[in-house]
Amino acid sequence: MKDTIKLLTKHNELRVIDEELDIYLEIPHLAYAEVKKEDGGDALLFTNVVDKKTGKKFDEGVLMNVFGSYKRCEILFGRTIESVAEEITKLLHMKPPSGFMEKVNMAKDLFSLKNIFPKRLSGEGECQQIKYLNDEIDLYKMPVLTTWEQDGGPFITMGQVYTQSLNGEMVNLGMYRLQVYDKNHLGMHWQIHKDSSHFFDQYQKAGKKMPVSIAIGGDPLYTWCATAPLPYGVNELLMYGLITKKPAQLVKSLTTPLYIPKDVDYVIEGWVDPDELRIEGPFGDHTGYYTLEEQYPVMQVSAITMKQERTFLATVVGKPPLEDKYMGWATGKIFFPLLKTTVPDLVDYHMPENAGFHNLILAKMQPLYKGHAKQFMHAFWGAGQMSFVKHAIFVDEKAPQLENYESFATYVLNRFTPKSLFITEGILDALDHSSPETLVGGKLGIDATAAHRVDEPNLLGDEELLGRVKDLGVDAVSLQQFMRHTKNPVTVITLNKAKKVKEYFDALVTLSPHIRIVVFVDDEKNDVSNPYMLIWRVTNNIDALRDIFVSGLMVGVDGTNKNAIDGFTREWPDDVDCTPSVVESLKQKGVWDLDEKLFKKFQL
Repeated sequence: MKDTIKLLTKHNELRVIDEELDIYLEIPHLAYAEVKKEDGGDALLFTNVVDKKTGKKFDEGVLMNVFGSYKRCEILFGRTIESVAEEITKLLHMKPPSGFMEKVNMAKDLFSLKNIFPKRLSGEGECQQIKYLNDEIDLYKMPVLTTWEQDGGPFITMGQVYTQSLNGEMVNLGMYRLQVYDKNHLGMHWQIHKDSSHFFDQYQKAGKKMPVSIAIGGDPLYTWCATAPLPYGVNELLMYGLITKKPAQLVKSLTTPLYIPKDVDYVIEGWVDPDELRIEGPFGDHTGYYTLEEQYPVMQVSAITMKQERTFLATVVGKPPLEDKYMGWATGKIFFPLLKTTVPDLVDYHMPENAGFHNLILAKMQPLYKGHAKQFMHAFWGAGQMSFVKHAIFVDEKAPQLENYESFATYVLNRFTPKSLFITEGILDALDHSSPETLVGGKLGIDATAAHRVDEPNLLGDEELLGRVKDLGVDAVSLQQFMRHTKNPVTVITLNKAKKVKEYFDALVTLSPHIRIVVFVDDEKNDVSNPYMLIWRVTNNIDALRDIFVSGLMVGVDGTNKNAIDGFTREWPDDVDCTPSVVESLKQKGVWDLDEKLFKKFQL
């Protein structure tokens, strides 16, 4: 972390904040605002960190937003992201050499791979310079942040969670949020689809406690590797060796059999009793909503070790854009070659950050036959972490660049009809709140690889259309039409919902000559003129099996919050919002400098 801080300083990418700030809300709120700036703002180093509730002043600083720009990602990787992807592509397509020079070149490539495997060292590492055992164990010795007012408590957000299978033959490095319950217990939010959860199942069946070691800090690439979507059983630290061309050097934990990088800043060791579960959460998450309370395994801490000179690494999650935008960009680029092994006709894909990544994927493919895109959708929804994708739009190779949203949307809307829709059911991320039941829900695919003949609607002005909508008994407050230059304009209507949205949609069928796609959202907390956040809201809020309606050429989308009117029986979570008094306090201290326009745009 010291080297990282020097590197970021050298590149003028670090803002040091010496003002005394609290681990409760103040520090995370400021980091949340920073990443909303153009190009992700700066990395932030907080040097004067306190816990005002207890009066404790911490010796270490807190580093945040370290990956929060494209430039910083490549600085931390030490190379271009494309070069890593190219190297993976080369390895995947390696063929037997046909001549002497090809043998020489292959030997060089294979020789370079000798450094990718983690190396286990004897003795202790810098991460074990300070040791706390038995009664000395106290998680509150670390500046663990409480990010949001409704959070269930402090959470470790950048923890590298090291686990191993029951027989010790497979190891895993993952990133899961970790709630601090008290001085020696952590909540383990590993979802049922994750590798650590698969290992946990093995220990549970055997009736044995599961060892876990959690590292914080060190080379930031360890943290990125913890998010890498590698196949089950593959050690994520192999990616560290592949990227840096040097092996991760590991030392054994003091009280568990697990090995961790010797140069991390903190290590929390412990054991998870498979018979003990505890309520974890709520927690403001990267969906921009609070994740609801649920039962998760508990880790009893058996040791805490740390460096003499250390820095606490953390991140903040909530409404987009966030640091994960840039981490996800690197992940998408690097693992594209692996994804192509499952779907070889894939040309490119992109996951917009304002849709929370898994909520929407844009994909370009080379269609070879009728129905190919729908076959692709099945492949996507069965491929590793892509199986959590809720909504997918597929275009052919002639489509514009996927990141050029205006051109891309125009291309799709000019060839869309309701026949383009493909709705099915599948697994969902545990963080999804919109489906009628947890973990399973509707999925929507749009096949825009083939152009359909579409007649243009007879457009009306926004005010006239709103008047006609109200005349039909729709409890509309405001209305705006987007993409009017296309054959399928998108009409967004805000509501004070008094009945099921399907009834409002049915009432609007008489306006079908003037409307093609109509999206309904609640009037509260939605700005009809803010497409960035409308996409965030709608992709979060819909379950395709329940919330997509079709009548002739007209398609309706129910992006409202669901409640008893809809027969929705699960709890609907609150938005993640900044605490106004904390923002005002940061302004008074002179450290909050986010433009008010951005504050409103991102609905903080």
